[in-house]
Amino acid sequence: MAVTQKPDGGYNLITLEWFMRTSIQPPMFAISVGHTRYSHECLQDLRYFNLVFPSAGQRELLALAGSKSGRDMDKFLAGEVKHFPGKLKGLPILSEAAACFECEIVTQVKSGDHTIFVGEVKHSWKNDEKELFFYQ
Repeated sequence: MAVTQKPDGGYNLITLEWFMRTSIQPPMFAISVGHTRYSHECLQDLRYFNLVFPSAGQRELLALAGSKSGRDMDKFLAGEVKHFPGKLKGLPILSEAAACFECEIVTQVKSGDHTIFVGEVKHSWKNDEKELFFYQ
């Protein structure tokens, strides 16, 4: 899952089908976002995202984030997302997540109907009290 900032200053969540580590030094992750997704628009305007590794208790939030558009609703409010401001531009860190990586977009590549956004990890956070969620 990823957190993006909306152009109006709010925040949005999106589930991701594709992501990968692209560099060890400096640490970087790539995420792939469809051109029609609201988060794609957000990432074009504001060049930061938080890559979130959800915990086992966030299954309902994943369903919400993947089935509703941030154009139409505030997913943080609807999902009652517990969070605190991150170090990078204040993008939210999800308190219930297993881990979060705060990334600044350094490059992007158009890939068919998606764009691959490559973000350099500026800060990371791990919640040892939460078990990582694996889709089954």
